[in-house]
Amino acid sequence: MTSKPPRHAPVFVAVVVIVLVCGLRLWHLEFFERLERMTYDLRAKAALDFPAPVATNLAFVAIEDSSIKAVLNGDVGLHFGLLWPREVYGRLVDELSVEGTKAVGFDVLFGELRPDQAVSVQMTDGQLVSPDEYFAWEMQHASNVLIAITPDISPPELFVTNAMGLGDVATEKDPDGILRRVKTFRVYRRWAPLILEAANQYDLDLANALVTPGKIILRQIGATNTVEIPIDAQTNYSSSDFVGDQLPPGMPPKARAFTDEMVWHMGIVLAAQQLDLDLNKAQIDLPNGKIVLSGTNGVQRTIPVDRDGYFYVDWRLTPNDPRLLRAPIEKLLKQEYLRLKGSNVLSDDFRNKLVVVGSAATGNNLADRGATPLEHDTLLVSKHWNVANSIIVNQFIRRVSPAQELLLIVFLGLLTAFFTLEFRPAILGSAAVFLLVVAYIAIAFFAYIHFRWWLPLVFPVIGAVLVQHLGLVTWRAVFEEGEKRRIRSVFSKMVAPDIVTEMLRAETLSLGGVRREVTIFFADVRGFTALTDEVQERAAKYVSEHHLDAAEAQAYLDESARETLKTVNTYLTLVADTVLAHGAVLDKYIGDCVMAFWGAPVANPKHAIACVRAAIEAQRGIYELNQSRRTENDQLQNTGQASLLPILALGCGINTGVVDVGVMGSLDRQFSYTTFGREVNLASRLEGVSGSARIMIGETTYRHLQRDDPALAATCIEQPPVKIKGFADAVKVYEVPWQTKSS
Repeated sequence: MTSKPPRHAPVFVAVVVIVLVCGLRLWHLEFFERLERMTYDLRAKAALDFPAPVATNLAFVAIEDSSIKAVLNGDVGLHFGLLWPREVYGRLVDELSVEGTKAVGFDVLFGELRPDQAVSVQMTDGQLVSPDEYFAWEMQHASNVLIAITPDISPPELFVTNAMGLGDVATEKDPDGILRRVKTFRVYRRWAPLILEAANQYDLDLANALVTPGKIILRQIGATNTVEIPIDAQTNYSSSDFVGDQLPPGMPPKARAFTDEMVWHMGIVLAAQQLDLDLNKAQIDLPNGKIVLSGTNGVQRTIPVDRDGYFYVDWRLTPNDPRLLRAPIEKLLKQEYLRLKGSNVLSDDFRNKLVVVGSAATGNNLADRGATPLEHDTLLVSKHWNVANSIIVNQFIRRVSPAQELLLIVFLGLLTAFFTLEFRPAILGSAAVFLLVVAYIAIAFFAYIHFRWWLPLVFPVIGAVLVQHLGLVTWRAVFEEGEKRRIRSVFSKMVAPDIVTEMLRAETLSLGGVRREVTIFFADVRGFTALTDEVQERAAKYVSEHHLDAAEAQAYLDESARETLKTVNTYLTLVADTVLAHGAVLDKYIGDCVMAFWGAPVANPKHAIACVRAAIEAQRGIYELNQSRRTENDQLQNTGQASLLPILALGCGINTGVVDVGVMGSLDRQFSYTTFGREVNLASRLEGVSGSARIMIGETTYRHLQRDDPALAATCIEQPPVKIKGFADAVKVYEVPWQTKSS
């Protein structure tokens, strides 16, 4: 039997908490993921206060409210309403090309051609073309223009064939409505013109086309009808299925029904132009969470991605960041207008810049606005230059893998369990856990700010640390406090309150039976037997002389017994209180004898000196008690009373040695926490030979006095060896003087 619950019980609690937290982490609950993303936002905002490398050639051409007004008023040589013809964008491309930009990415969706626009643009050769054709010509001439594509809106073929390439500009926010991630690439299916024409004519759903061996099945939008297009093994369709047997001149009899094209995010394409990265040779390894981009000049970038190809945007540059070159579109349109007029005093601020063109106007549907980790309402076009910046400066947000997060949870959970269980008092353990939380959060912020490492906070801090600490504190409150109450009930009458408190603090406390070196104390009240005989004789004489009947005689005898017991209890209580005050375990009362010991269950390296000092104080206490009773007796005699207070003495035996210590009996019924063994018997025998008002100690006790209190040991008087029953050899005995000069 141990005084505390088994040590493996709190370990089991700690392991259960860690397993539960790990299980919740693997469950991917959106609530906890949302909390984790919130901590990411806090770190992203904190990082703005610390310098970080930024590409120096990023630019934003913004379509502002002022731009709409300037074009409407003709301030830039153009005069159009809100629905600008593509000539405006052609003029912009022309100006940026003249200024020598590195690349231009349009975050403007051109979903279809605009043949309805009656205006025409006159080329340098005098030819009149449509605004769409003019825009396409300028893109071809510049050869560095990227146009936008999304899963919902694809640009017309005229623009695709004349632009340098496509850039994915789709915005996919997290469930809480905040844009944190972008997809590195998407695969877009480009359908053949005849199929596109048929789909438009018959409202066919190309987005959900079912491609099976030998045919393509298209469902009619808003109906249950389907259309089947036969294809061969190479997904070629027959042109005659659409136009009949008489094919127009130049139309091939067979053509590919569709082609799948990988389109990279606009920011990645822009950065690729800066670093000469070959996106066609990208090494895509989504299962291992990386995409490697290599360039012809040895440059290499590894983008950390999840299994779906998403990666977190390093939000460093807001639309108003001074490190980002920003200009309204009317400024460049005005320059292009002046240039055509022959002006030579013009700037080239956009030379070698990576330019993103997007709307910053405030009208409905004019700008793509929303929340990012940095701002609640901002221009989401900013994702493009932030993505480009990450690739150029080669710094990405790297979130630890689920396996690494589980290891963090286990490590912090075990560390928390150690602090909670090992640190005493409990407030110290709580303080250590608090410091652990603060330190880990500080490390997480430092890692993000300086290295863009995303260390998780929610599950490691809330789960592994706080829940772990709360669980173990609750366990201690429920089980350990109950155990403390049990221990207190067992020992509250046996040891002093401060010793009980010390026992409750002890980590290795065993009550079930151990071998310990202790010092045993026996103190017998001398004269009690003679007093009992004398009282009984006097009571019998009184009954006889006064001719008491049976009831009266019994009452008188009971009163005499109570007085006798009161007397001996007065002496025994004095001895018991004295030994308890010196940190003893009060073992038992054996008639008129008190047994106590030091050194268990709480270790006390100076148990011998504590016992001897208690014996000295007990003898002096008995002496003072007797002096008081003698004084009272003198007063009784003066008043003529014949019944005087008995005067008793104390004989003490002390021995030190290794004994068995533990609870004897049942804690549920009758029990005693006691010692037993040869050394206990010797202490009892020494009490037997101590005589009256003397303290006898064994040799081992004397050696302890020499070590712990040489002055007291020097006063001890060696006695002739004593032959004691049960011991083959005579035992060395020492008497400890206790009288003071006044004694």
